Amino acid sequence: MPWKNQGGGPWGSGPKGPWGTGPQPVGPRPPDLEDLLRRGQDRLQQIMPGGYFSGIGITLILLIVVALWLLSGFFRVQSEEQGVVLRFGKHVRTVDPGLNYHLPYPIETVLLPKALRVSTISIGMTLIDDPARRGRSIRDVPEESLMLTGDENIVDVDFTVLWRIKPNGVGNFLFNIQNPEGTVKAVAESAMREVIGRSNIQPILTGARTQTESTVQDLMQKTLDGYGAGIQITQVQMQKVDPPAQVIDAFRDVQAARANLEQLQNEAQTYANKVVPEARGKAAQILQAAEGYKEQAVAEAKGQSARFLKVYEEYKKAPDVTRERIYLETMERVLGGSDKLIYDGGPSGQGVVPYLPLNELSAKKPTTTGQQSSGGTR
Repeated sequence: MPWKNQGGGPWGSGPKGPWGTGPQPVGPRPPDLEDLLRRGQDRLQQIMPGGYFSGIGITLILLIVVALWLLSGFFRVQSEEQGVVLRFGKHVRTVDPGLNYHLPYPIETVLLPKALRVSTISIGMTLIDDPARRGRSIRDVPEESLMLTGDENIVDVDFTVLWRIKPNGVGNFLFNIQNPEGTVKAVAESAMREVIGRSNIQPILTGARTQTESTVQDLMQKTLDGYGAGIQITQVQMQKVDPPAQVIDAFRDVQAARANLEQLQNEAQTYANKVVPEARGKAAQILQAAEGYKEQAVAEAKGQSARFLKVYEEYKKAPDVTRERIYLETMERVLGGSDKLIYDGGPSGQGVVPYLPLNELSAKKPTTTGQQSSGGTR
C-alpha cells in the first residue's frame, strides 16, 4: 500500500518521528524571502509612483543598469601582477599594480598575468611529496640530467632556471607562446646540452661552472628573444654536476689524486720561488766579486809592468848600481821583520863562537823558519 502523507508521515500525524516527537527548530528562524521581496516591491512603488513600467521607472532602471555596467570596469592589480587591457581582443595598454579602470565588458577586458614574479624551473630533478618525512624530497630525473660532453663522457647535471616576464614584454608573453613554463624548460635543457656538448668533462666538474652558467643563460635569452616570448632569464644555477652514479667512486679517487698532485706542485713552486731568487742573488754577488778581482788583478799587473819598465830603463843606464839596489831592496824586504845576528868575520871576531838561538827558532812558524835560519847564519 503506497505511503500517504497525512500530516505526520508513516508514524502518525504531527511532527513526530518513529521515536515520538520529531526534531524541533533551534535558534532564530531564517528570514522569509517572499516577505522581503514583497517589502522591496512596496518601497520601489513608493519611489516610482507611476509603477514599474512608467516612463520614469524605465528611465530610472536603465540609469541604474548603466551605472552598474560602468562600475563593473573597475579592477585591482595585485603587487606581483600587471594588467593587460584588451579592446575587442586587441592589446591596447598595460597598467601597473593598483586600482585601475577599463571600459566595461564586452568593449574591454583585462588579463592579470604574474608579470613581476620571479618563477623557478628545475631541470634534471623534481620535487615529490614524501609522507615518511612529512615534506617534499628531490627525485632525480635521468632522462633530463644525463648529458654527453665534448670528450664523449657522460655527466649528470641538475640545474635551476630563474625567469620572469620582461617589463615591456607582457603582451608578447601572453600572445606569442602557449605554454611559457614548458617553453622555458625545453629551451633550458636544449641550451645546457649544447654547452655541455661543446666542453670537456674536467672543466665542467671543477672550475668552469660559472662560465657554463653564464653561457647557458646567454644562449637561452637569445633563443627566447628569437621566439618573441617576452621572457627574461635572470639566473641559471647548476645545483649538481657529477659523473654518473656507476663511476662516481672511481672519479672521486681520480679527483683526490689530482688534488694531491696540485698540492705537491704548489709546494714545489713555493720552494722554487724561495730558492731560485737566493741562488740568483748569490750568482750575481759572485760575478760582481769576480769582476772586482779582475779589475784589481789587471790594475796590479799594469802597475808591476810599468814599474818593471822603469827599473829596466834605470838598469840600462847603470847596471851595477841598479843591480846592487835591487839586491839591497830585496834583502830589506826579506829580512826586515826577522831577528838578526851580524858577524862581520873580521880579526876582532876570531875566537867568538857563533850563537844559534834554537829555542827561539823552534817557536817560529814553519814558513818563516827558513828565513830566520838564513838571517841567523849570516
